Amino acid sequence: MTLSTVPDAATSSTDNPLISSSAQDAIVHLSTLIPELASAALAKLNVLRRNEIFNLLPPAHLEQILSATPLDVASHWKSIRRYPEGSIGRLIEPPIAVFSPEVTVGQATEELRQLTKKAFITYGFTTDEKGRLLGVIVMRELLLARPEQTLAEISLGNPFFLTPEMEITEAMKSVLNRHYPVYPVCTPEGVLVGLVRGSTLFEAQAVELSAQAGSMVGVDKEERLGTPWTTSLKFRHPWLQLNLLTAFVAAAVVGAFEGTLEKVVLLAVFLPVLAGQSGNTGSQALAVALRAMTLGEFRSGKERKALFKEGILGLCNGALVGITAGIGMFVYATMQKNNDAFKLGGIVFVAMTVSCVVSGIAGVIIPVTLKKLGADPATASSIFLTTATDVVSMGLFLGLATILL
Repeated sequence: MTLSTVPDAATSSTDNPLISSSAQDAIVHLSTLIPELASAALAKLNVLRRNEIFNLLPPAHLEQILSATPLDVASHWKSIRRYPEGSIGRLIEPPIAVFSPEVTVGQATEELRQLTKKAFITYGFTTDEKGRLLGVIVMRELLLARPEQTLAEISLGNPFFLTPEMEITEAMKSVLNRHYPVYPVCTPEGVLVGLVRGSTLFEAQAVELSAQAGSMVGVDKEERLGTPWTTSLKFRHPWLQLNLLTAFVAAAVVGAFEGTLEKVVLLAVFLPVLAGQSGNTGSQALAVALRAMTLGEFRSGKERKALFKEGILGLCNGALVGITAGIGMFVYATMQKNNDAFKLGGIVFVAMTVSCVVSGIAGVIIPVTLKKLGADPATASSIFLTTATDVVSMGLFLGLATILL
């Protein structure tokens, strides 16, 4: 079972400009090629790079290239695009060395001599008449076996496999203790549909992780350094509008205590201190929560444990920095000859402690809630976290000041 011209990434030409240039530059280069040459250039790319270019190609141009591509290759490219982004199906390469278990070692060896001229082959596979995966053929076993032995005798039975619909993050969890160079990909019924190279899988996961930091502040994971500024504007601006809207919420909280600020102006000096410190506490909790989700550490009941842990950390850290901030307020108020310097110091201490507790808990609740709603847990999570910490810290600080002064 082979495709006409789908060389492995290892055989790609090093002078292929589609490899080293940005995706946008690659598309410009493709537009200068006739469809047949564009198809040949794309066939030399690894599946991740090719998918990135396919996602940005105008549909009409993509159709022209596919029409000039050998039917079996074009069919494979179209089939993997039916799977959702971020799934194993998007990383599938066609299975090359697929045999019946009754084939002898001698026969398989002769066929492999021809197949290896077209593609880099790591494992062979045996399947039944319905295409269900029966075993994996390791080249060492093939080399040491007698020519008359059948592949059923030397293949490894009950092989591990991934499924096309599996998310890349889920696949990474399942292969943590299986460091194979190639993983077969089968339907839930066990029918072999392709393979995924370990290097491709880890590269895809690296892309996901590198995109996580940007997602936290509304930068789309599709954005790259070479992305046109107009496209970047479309990706980023909606989240900035949302950030502005949430900032108005925090401003409304401060505005509600305008009378208190007019009476005790020095309160305004410590508002950014409270917001910044509680925001940092929440960001630490958020980073740990997102990492736990990526590594699959959030199982049944773990969310409650994480909430308790971050609440305790927020209490301890908030109290410690609250003492320092309270002393700072006391000194500053004393210098301003304010008669309520001691009360102000106490208000800062309490507000800082409670704000850090709330922000730590929010750092866990926000990504967990987004995930339960079916959204990306990292998407703009820091925007929501900033709003929560600002509202709580400023509202509590000014509220206590209004009541006690």
